[in-house]
Amino acid sequence: MLKKLIVIAGLCTITALTGCTKDTGNRDVYEESGNTINVNNKRHELYNEGASRGVRNVSDNYGFVRHQKSPIMNDNTANDGYTALDREQLANIISKYSVNVPNVNDAATLVTDQEVLIAYVTDSKDRNMTADQVKKTAFSVVPRYYHVYVTDNKALMRDVENLANLDSTSRNARHAVTELITQMKKSPQGMRLSDSENENGETPDDMDIKRINMHKR
Repeated sequence: MLKKLIVIAGLCTITALTGCTKDTGNRDVYEESGNTINVNNKRHELYNEGASRGVRNVSDNYGFVRHQKSPIMNDNTANDGYTALDREQLANIISKYSVNVPNVNDAATLVTDQEVLIAYVTDSKDRNMTADQVKKTAFSVVPRYYHVYVTDNKALMRDVENLANLDSTSRNARHAVTELITQMKKSPQGMRLSDSENENGETPDDMDIKRINMHKR
C-alpha cells in the first residue's frame, strides 16, 4: 500500500512539472515589462509575419525613427538585439545607439537606399568629436556602400522627419534628400574615414556621380 502511494505521488509531481513547462513555453519566456521584451511580439515586429498585417515593400520606403535619451541612468535599451532587416529597423538601431553617445539627448534618423541622415540635439563642447561618434554608430550597422550625414542643427530635425513622409520612388524625394544633405554638411561631419573616403564615406568616384546626377536635373 505504501509503495502504491509513493508511485501515485511521483506521477502527480511529474504531471504538474510538465504542465508548468508547457505553460512557460506558451508564454515564450518573457513578459513585456519595463525593459524586458516579449519574444513573440519582437519576432512579429522584425519579420512582419502574417499577411493580415499588410506587409509593406520595405525597398520602396524610407525608414525613419526618432529616439530621446532615457532619464534612467545606465538604461542600455540600445542593446535590444534588433536585426537590421529593413530601413525602419536600421533607423531604429541607429537612433537608439546615437542617444547613447555622451551629450546626445535626441536623435532622428532617416535611412534611404544609399544614405543615412541623422539630426541630433547635443550640448557637446566638441562638436566635431560628437559628430564623429554619431556618424560611426551608423557606419557600424549599415552596408559599407552607404554614406552617412549628420547635423547638430536642431532646426533640421523636422526636415529629416518630413522626408519620411515622401514617396521614396519619386524624383521630388531624391531632390529633397540631396538638398537636405547640402544643409547638413554645413555642420561638423567628424573625421575622414580613410585616405580614399571623405567624412561621409564618399569616394572621388561617388562625388563625380553625384555631380553628374545634379546636372541631369
